[in-house]
Amino acid sequence: MYPSPIARLVQQLGKLPGIGEKTAARLAFHILRASSEDATALAAAIAEVRQKIRFCSICCDLTEADPCAICRDQRRDGSMVCVVAQPQDLVAIERGGGYRGRYHVLHGLLSPLDGVGPDDLRVTELLRRCGGTRSEAATEVVTEVIMATSPSVEGEATAVYLAKLLRPLGVRPSRIATGVPMGGELEYADQVTLARAIDGRREM
Repeated sequence: MYPSPIARLVQQLGKLPGIGEKTAARLAFHILRASSEDATALAAAIAEVRQKIRFCSICCDLTEADPCAICRDQRRDGSMVCVVAQPQDLVAIERGGGYRGRYHVLHGLLSPLDGVGPDDLRVTELLRRCGGTRSEAATEVVTEVIMATSPSVEGEATAVYLAKLLRPLGVRPSRIATGVPMGGELEYADQVTLARAIDGRREM
């Protein structure tokens, strides 16, 4: 049995995705062996991210300032919105440097088996952006929405579902081109593949 403070730390670390009990214990002991300054800096970083990070009121990305930097950037093409599942996917596409439109982050994918439905995603906010009811900061008219969800079963289902909702609003839904492997995650795709996938998108 671990002393209570270590046991609590192991328990909390074990709640992180992909972290089992053994890995949580290794992390806990690593923190225990770290310098007091490093441990304090880690605790402060966790507290800061919870206090300062919020959702952008336009694209729903994670941001410290609202609207986020991309939504504030007047050089971006506001007629195009690239829909991604997670903030990590947005970062991956931005790293490629070829896309100059705007984004919308769903924070998940449709997965009925896991109990994830449309109400669990940022779908309403996307439709609001495309349907004419916008915040003062989001004044552009959206004409195309690029479905950049991963080419998995959940990603494809989400893209098809959104396309059906967007067409009646007069918005052209398109899908990123092949090149991203089936079942793969955008976060781990290389920059050239992502750039070509965006450029070679097809209408849905």
